[in-house]
Amino acid sequence: MQKSEFKKRRKRLLQQVGGGNIALLSSAGLQVRNRDVAYPFRQDSDFYYLTGFNEPDALAVFVPGREQGEYLLFCREFDEKKALWEGAHAGLAGAVHDFQADEAFPIDDLDDILPGLLEGRHKVFYPMGKDPELDHSLQNWLRHIRRQSRSGVAAPGELVSLDLLLHEMRLLKSPAELKLMRHAAEVSAGAHIKAMQTAKAGLFEYQVEAELLYHFAQNGLRAVAYPSIVAGGNNACTLHYTGNHSKLKDGDLLLIDAGAECDHYAADITRTFPVSGQYSEAQKILYQLVLEAQLAAIGKIKPGALWIEFHDAAVAVLTKGLLGLGLLKGRLKTLIKKEKYKPFYPHRTGHWLGMDVHDVGDYKNNDQWRPLQPGMVLTVEPGLYIPADCKEVDKRWRGIGIRIEDDVLVTKDGHEVLTAGVPKTIAEIEAIMQG
Repeated sequence: MQKSEFKKRRKRLLQQVGGGNIALLSSAGLQVRNRDVAYPFRQDSDFYYLTGFNEPDALAVFVPGREQGEYLLFCREFDEKKALWEGAHAGLAGAVHDFQADEAFPIDDLDDILPGLLEGRHKVFYPMGKDPELDHSLQNWLRHIRRQSRSGVAAPGELVSLDLLLHEMRLLKSPAELKLMRHAAEVSAGAHIKAMQTAKAGLFEYQVEAELLYHFAQNGLRAVAYPSIVAGGNNACTLHYTGNHSKLKDGDLLLIDAGAECDHYAADITRTFPVSGQYSEAQKILYQLVLEAQLAAIGKIKPGALWIEFHDAAVAVLTKGLLGLGLLKGRLKTLIKKEKYKPFYPHRTGHWLGMDVHDVGDYKNNDQWRPLQPGMVLTVEPGLYIPADCKEVDKRWRGIGIRIEDDVLVTKDGHEVLTAGVPKTIAEIEAIMQG
C-alpha cells in the first residue's frame, strides 16, 4: 500500500473529526501464547487503515488544525538490543520519516503529554469500549484536566465513538484496496483448486488444510484471513468447524471454507466437492439447489439494491427447492414468512468483507436495510446443512453439508465476482478432480 493512500485516509478523517476536536486510536498489543512466547502479531485493522504502522504499543493522535502537526504517533523508541533479538522497528525517527507522522513521542511519555493535547478540545473521538487500557487512561487524563478548571483549563465535554466515522470510511474500498483483495482472492482460488486436486479418501482433513496453507505461503501470503474450515462428511454441518482432524471417506462431501490475507485484506471462499471425485445423486440435487440459490443472490447485487434483497433471493430458491424435495411441507410464502427453512439454512447469505473477514460497517441505517454502493465488497454464501442425526428426513439426505461462497464487489454497473477463479458447477468440479 502506498504512503499516499494512508495520507488520504487521515486527511478525510481529520475533516470529519473537525476543528477543535481530537481523535485517539490505539494499536493492537502482543498476545501471549504461553510463558514467554507470543502469538504472531497482527495489527488492529482500524489502526493500520490510518497509519500503515505495523508495531504494537502505539497510539495515533489526530488533532485537526494543530499548527505543529495534525498527526502524532506515540510509539516505542528505537532499542538496539531489541533490534538484535527481534528485528528492526521504526523508533521515533522512523515514525516520522517512514510513516509520515508530523511528530513522534515515546509511548512511555504518554501520560505526560496527552493531557496537554486534550486541553481545550470540545470532543474526543475514540473507539469506546474496545481497548480497556485506553478507556481507563482517558478517564485519568480527563480527571487530571478537570482538576485544573480553576486555572481556566477546559476539559473536553463530549466523548464520541470513532467507529461511526472510521467504519463508514472502511466500507467503501478504494482501487488500492481492491488490488490487494483481488490478489488475496486469486491466491485463495488457486489454493481451493489445489485442494480439489489433492483430496481423496484416506487422507485426513488436516492434510488437505496443509495444501491450502502451503499454496498461500508459496505465493507470498503467510497469513490466513481466518482459521480454515476443512470439514468432511457430517462435520460440514457444524458451521464453524475447525477441528480438521477426521479421515476423509469415499462417498462423503468435503466442505472447505478458507482464504488468505494480503497486507491485512481478506479473501473468503467456500467450495463443497465429493471426496471420490463424483457427486452422488442426492448430493448432486442438493448441491445444484445451493448453486442456484447463490446465482440468484449474486444476480441481485447492484447499486441501489437493499442489503436484504440478495438474502431474500437465496431464501426463496432454497425454500422452494426444499418444498419440492419434500423436506418442507406447506405453502411457499408461509414457509418463508415463518422461517421454516432455518433448520436447514440457519445463517444469513453474506457479510461485509475487507480488512476483517467479517468486516465493519452497519447493515442498516435508521433501522432500514442500507442500499448497496459501488466499492462495497460482500460475501454471498448460501448453504444447506442436514446433520446425520436429523431423523425428520429421508436417510439419503442425512450427513450432507453444502456451502458455496464467493466474494462480490459492487460496481457502478452491477457487480464483479472477485473469486470467479474457483470452479463451482458440478461438471467443472468433477472434471478437475478426475483430471
